[in-house]
Amino acid sequence: MSDNDNGATGLGWFLAGLGIGALVGVLYAPKAGKETREDLKASALEAKERAAVLAQQGRERAADLADQGKQQLNDYVDRGKDYYDRGRTQWSQYVEKGKGLVQDQQGKVAAAIDAGKQAYVSSTQENS
Repeated sequence: MSDNDNGATGLGWFLAGLGIGALVGVLYAPKAGKETREDLKASALEAKERAAVLAQQGRERAADLADQGKQQLNDYVDRGKDYYDRGRTQWSQYVEKGKGLVQDQQGKVAAAIDAGKQAYVSSTQENS
């Protein structure tokens, strides 16, 4: 932001200096009125051309900065997608692992229940 302010301020000071220089030149010029007017006209045209060049450079710089900003934004979006995908993959792995643990525990509980039933049956048969 400060680069833009400095550029606009610099252009303003340049144009002010150009005007003051032209005025001083007119006051101290040993030339005729027609020659002085031609010199002023040439100076004004030169200043106009220089201002156009500076404006074009400013537009090009702004376009470059916009392109850099877009590239950085795309990089951040890609990085975010990578983090999201990695997190989703890890979450899926944890869910599958949890399902496996639940199934193992269900199997152990079922085996314990069967063992308990068999122990009960065998103890009741021995007592009868």
